Amino acid sequence: MRLVLAVLLLAALSGCGLLYTIDIQQGNYVTDDLAAKLRVGMTKAEVRQLLGTPLIIDPFHANRWDYYFSNVKARRPDEPSKLTIHFENDKVASFAGRARPAPPPPVGSTAPPQPVVR
Repeated sequence: MRLVLAVLLLAALSGCGLLYTIDIQQGNYVTDDLAAKLRVGMTKAEVRQLLGTPLIIDPFHANRWDYYFSNVKARRPDEPSKLTIHFENDKVASFAGRARPAPPPPVGSTAPPQPVVR
């Protein structure tokens, strides 16, 4: 009887997310090196090619694009970042906000292979 209750309890807890939670990433991950390439006078097409499609295109402010990124890991949110670009005559007039650092390289990809010593 206790075994059945334990199995039912574990099944109920696994459905609640107490055992595993997924990371939730939303938005555009704009890195510092990409934001450094952004220049006043670039067209909307050039910005879209450089940074991708913005997460938010406000229908009430068609000359403003917002690149927003948030990440929640194990129910703990990171500090979100937001880069706002203002356009005049379909060209970048100004931009402000914060980009994110480049992600670290995958594990094992930076170290050269070690020679085998026998």
